[in-house]
Amino acid sequence: MGEELIPLTFNKIMQSRAYTVIILGTDLKRFAIYTDPHVGKTLQAHLTETSKPRPYTHDLIHAILSGLNIKPLQVVINDIEDTVYFARLFLQQQIGEEQHILEIDVRPSDCIPLALLHHIPIFCRKEILEKAVPVEE
Repeated sequence: MGEELIPLTFNKIMQSRAYTVIILGTDLKRFAIYTDPHVGKTLQAHLTETSKPRPYTHDLIHAILSGLNIKPLQVVINDIEDTVYFARLFLQQQIGEEQHILEIDVRPSDCIPLALLHHIPIFCRKEILEKAVPVEE
């Protein structure tokens, strides 16, 4: 039986020296994913379209995917343990006439910038969204 996936929207990013907070959610509930400050700097550079002196890791991933004719399809946040979130990245690769769907275990903090860069949807399993600790403004 299929599990219900809830579409998430990227709300905002908050940065400190020690960590980055990525706020995702729906109209009814928002939650935070914490990651290292470099991810925040990468995201902010992308969102503000700031020029970068050198390619970032996500630029490298983007170049590799493009070179291999692989298109990111979606991100699904599929599990939570304590305050640690887990996700799957779905990719589509065209090889000749065949399309292959790849599903990769990823950290949400790694694939959220990729999702924003490629304008692909971010989903969350309904039961994980229900378990997520809400962020209040």
